[in-house]
Amino acid sequence: MKKPAARFFRSVTRWEDLPDDGLPEVAFAGRSNVGKSSLLNALLRAPGLARTSSTPGKTRQLNFFRVNEQLYFVDLPGYGYARTSQEERRLWGRLITRYLQERPTLALVVHLIDSRHPPTPLDEAMMDLMRGQHVPYLIALTKADKVSGNRRAQAVREVERALQARAMEVPIIPTSAHTGLGLRDLWRWIEQVSLGKS
Repeated sequence: MKKPAARFFRSVTRWEDLPDDGLPEVAFAGRSNVGKSSLLNALLRAPGLARTSSTPGKTRQLNFFRVNEQLYFVDLPGYGYARTSQEERRLWGRLITRYLQERPTLALVVHLIDSRHPPTPLDEAMMDLMRGQHVPYLIALTKADKVSGNRRAQAVREVERALQARAMEVPIIPTSAHTGLGLRDLWRWIEQVSLGKS
């Protein structure tokens, strides 16, 4: 795929501020240090567009990026960062849960899980939230370049077991923002689900 034309559009902390133009939205969810911003920048081939930080939990709102004037990538606040206040986590959780359950233009949820570690209880809570939703859902295993081939295969099996315990069948794509591993496959899913391209 040629380089996407992407730009930052808006940060949202309230439901009423969500875009109302009807374009499909692809949401990226995961732990605070899972590498969401890095993967978004790699997918869009735009270093620095989504801000990365050495401080986990920096994203504290829903950040919308307009892509090719056809869809939005939505960077959701990372979950599980202990230094954010309980009240902040409660408010973020309420908005994110409503967004994932009620947003009519949500076309795909990409759930990022670190390939170096088994799914955490919070990762599994995200699976539980998506179970039974009508929104297409897939899992991207991040930082796959940092592990051996055996560990990568083991990571896939660990996620498969967590999904099977919930009677879920979900695509699992090992990815690397550094080497580009899996990005073509991820784009294929994004285009097929959100834009109807085969």
